[in-house]
Amino acid sequence: MAHFRYLRWDGDQDPFGVDIDVGDVLDALSDDVLEGSGAGDALRRLQEHGLEGRFGGLESIRRRLQEARRVAGEGLDLSGPLEGVRTRLDDILAIERLELAQIDHESARFQEAVLDALPPHPAGAIRELAVYGWVSTDAEARFRDLVAELRREVLDAHYDHLAGALKNLEPENLERVKDMLADLNDMVARKGRGEEYDFDAFMERHGELFPDRPRSLDELLEAMARRMAAMSRLMASLSPGQRRELAELAGAVLADLDLAWEVDRLGGQLRELMPDLPWDQDASGPANGEGAMPMSAAVDAIERMGELEDLDAAVRGDYPGATLEDIDEDRLRRALGDDAVRDLKHLKEIERALEKAGLVNRSRGRLELTARGARLLGERSLTKVLERVRREPTHRARGGQAEVTGATRPWVFGDSDPISVERTVYNAVTRSGTPGGGPRVDSPSRRVRLEVDDFEVTQTEARPRTATALLLDLSFSMPLGGHWVPAKRMALALNALIEGKYPQDSLHLIGFSDFARQMKPPDLAVAGWENVHGTNMQHAFILARRLLADDPRGIKQVIMVTDGEPTAHLDGEDVFFSWPPVRVTIEKTLREAARLARGGISINVFMLEQSPGLVAFMNRLAKLTGGQVFPARSSEIGEVIVQDYVRRRSARRAS
Repeated sequence: MAHFRYLRWDGDQDPFGVDIDVGDVLDALSDDVLEGSGAGDALRRLQEHGLEGRFGGLESIRRRLQEARRVAGEGLDLSGPLEGVRTRLDDILAIERLELAQIDHESARFQEAVLDALPPHPAGAIRELAVYGWVSTDAEARFRDLVAELRREVLDAHYDHLAGALKNLEPENLERVKDMLADLNDMVARKGRGEEYDFDAFMERHGELFPDRPRSLDELLEAMARRMAAMSRLMASLSPGQRRELAELAGAVLADLDLAWEVDRLGGQLRELMPDLPWDQDASGPANGEGAMPMSAAVDAIERMGELEDLDAAVRGDYPGATLEDIDEDRLRRALGDDAVRDLKHLKEIERALEKAGLVNRSRGRLELTARGARLLGERSLTKVLERVRREPTHRARGGQAEVTGATRPWVFGDSDPISVERTVYNAVTRSGTPGGGPRVDSPSRRVRLEVDDFEVTQTEARPRTATALLLDLSFSMPLGGHWVPAKRMALALNALIEGKYPQDSLHLIGFSDFARQMKPPDLAVAGWENVHGTNMQHAFILARRLLADDPRGIKQVIMVTDGEPTAHLDGEDVFFSWPPVRVTIEKTLREAARLARGGISINVFMLEQSPGLVAFMNRLAKLTGGQVFPARSSEIGEVIVQDYVRRRSARRAS
């Protein structure tokens, strides 16, 4: 039994799911697939670039992440935490000195001497001023405010908005923070030893210190570790003197050795638990900051830069086993907004949508195009071809060996044409009718009885069935000339045309380079060009003759698409190759073409190049076999061959 759970919509969920048009996706993949890259590589390239007009790709997300990192670091001034304190201390001391200057007493001169003797660095000055007897109440109040702010800054720098959960940081509240850190350190130690711990009890006691309300110890520790790693990066980015001053400043404003010890202890445990975080990595760059930056603001910027770096690494995915599932959607939303998350969801859904539609599947870890995928690729190629072709109206019959003409005739014994029910019943009714009224309609005597002479059949006309061998050049010159993808699209389109409109016909796909081989549409769709020497038309003609000889259809033809003259032929079980072509290769190839012609098989060749050697050879082949040779541009080969197939077939029916 299926179970469903309903939740209130929070504005983020998509009630209709991710909308993926698999046809559009297949179109976007098709060039890479037809080039022979494989479905997996083609999908990765699509995920890199996205689908134009629909959603962006990983490349766009990376660019936006890099811009966000630049902006995050643009205002970062690593000297700010110290310079801001110095500036405020100077202002406070100036107020105190002004007050002292107005007092004409030795005690005032002594106080001035004490101020003159203050240590030059902020940490030492704050430590001395903590026991200083202030004369100016304004200066004293400003100093107390500065110390309170610095306490908050230090705790925020280490633990993010932990201090913000307290109304003030008087000694009793610092004691609460110390107790929380002690309990947390003990819980982490238990976790490390594999012992049980009670996170719920911890949150019940200290939960108000954590506005974000973490749901588990791991979630809390990860947030704390990332924050402390950012703080370590700030320290690593300072000069040794600045680093020492900032550490002393933190100790001075906390003024509690036990608290400092708990902070250091937690930092050491978090380093051991999460060594992969960017501990102690220099985050410095060009100092573009304007004015002093508080310590917590500097750590905020560095932490944001670290998060953006983590996201960038996940989006790049240049590590073993990387998948799009590694990209944290919540972090991406915080970094770039909902549009980036929407793009990511589309990228994640592409493969699932293709697999659900049966167009691709995974085999031994590799993504492969299925027969259904190859068929749809051919159908979409055919659709595009037909959009560019002005052609005569087509019939929609999908089977059998005959088409209905619309006329009827009396049935005779042995007829295989379909019975015309309408005409048959009509004949029976009119034959049994009586003039001038008669028995009631529901009377047994009015029941319609069929007799042999009432039967009529619908006339049909014979529809010729055609067997076609399509010979496709797979040699190295095809991609060099830009012919490869258009030729494969043509082959898939022709296959789709025959399967959809002429199912009584048959198509044999043959690829040839140094050797020839029979192919199926899925094979052709993913096959790459072959980096081998040789255009072995002789072998292709031999294979075509064998396949067509076994085909029961009455009309047989060969269609060959190539960009070069024959340069190889079979020599026993091996292949002989020569460029330029030698006489024996030409003669063997023409001999096999002549055998096809003697077997009643017509030959039509489409040349994608017009080199003198190729033109001369094809003229000889046409003269010898009675076949036809057509110069063609690769960009139009699909339209030319599909239109030619339909035209020839219509001509056969008319005759």
